[in-house]
Amino acid sequence: MSRRLSSTGRLVVVAAVVGLLVGGAVAPGVWERTTAPDGQVAVIEMHSTVTADTATTVVDNLREARQNESIQAVVLDVNSPGGSAAASEQLYLAVKRTEQVMPVVVSVSGMAASGSYYMSAPADEIYVTPASSVGSIGVRATLPAGGVPSGQVVTGPDKGSTATEAEVRQQVETLRRAFVGSVVAERDESLALTRSEISYAKVYSGARSIELGLADSIGGSDTAIAAAAERAGMSDYAVTRMESPQPNLLSQLGLEAESAAETSGVHATFGNHGTETVHYLMLHGSLDVPREVTHNASR
Repeated sequence: MSRRLSSTGRLVVVAAVVGLLVGGAVAPGVWERTTAPDGQVAVIEMHSTVTADTATTVVDNLREARQNESIQAVVLDVNSPGGSAAASEQLYLAVKRTEQVMPVVVSVSGMAASGSYYMSAPADEIYVTPASSVGSIGVRATLPAGGVPSGQVVTGPDKGSTATEAEVRQQVETLRRAFVGSVVAERDESLALTRSEISYAKVYSGARSIELGLADSIGGSDTAIAAAAERAGMSDYAVTRMESPQPNLLSQLGLEAESAAETSGVHATFGNHGTETVHYLMLHGSLDVPREVTHNASR
């Protein structure tokens, strides 16, 4: 009897030990499957004027998202009046390239106007709030005075100015066609506006922009993140936020110099040594540079 009990006891002990060993081997795998997310949604902010500086930061963030294997989708958190035309075009191309690799969803937290709408257009979806401001798809030009700057000798008649009036007008039209054409191509069948109506450069509320096909749905950042994750096939995901770039103060002052803007446009501003240059902008409204900064800069 005692021999039989001890045998049974050994069997129980052996079974318990085997169970612990098997459990120890299996547990880490089970824990990893139940706790590790399927991937990440990167939230990239654009909460400032579009300048060369801010555009470079966002372009770099988008590149990082594409190269990071754990990031499966991107949400662009946009609240910007636009800015430099060249920088806006860089952002448009960077967003379009990213959208070809992974889902890109836009959340308009305040304004997506002019250049910032340009960058948003390639996204798979655009979410807005009812009171968001969307649109301003157009251009404006402040023509340079031309001529040789005072106190300077130049080697050719065009050295004193970067463009003639006719050349600026031609460039404005080229920018308009590119901007409007890109919006039509990206929004495609959703649009309820003609090319001429888009060229009016009107700004619409978020609710109205959905009716016109410039945006897709009402929703905040959380809704956009969930939509991006769903498009990427992730039910369990982490969110990583990349901070909004801040424009260089000197670039803001440069954009402000001739700005009395009412809609997006093209500006001429003065560069160093009094030489007049043309800054092509896709900007809605004027830049608000602090008074003390403007006062100091004018000394």
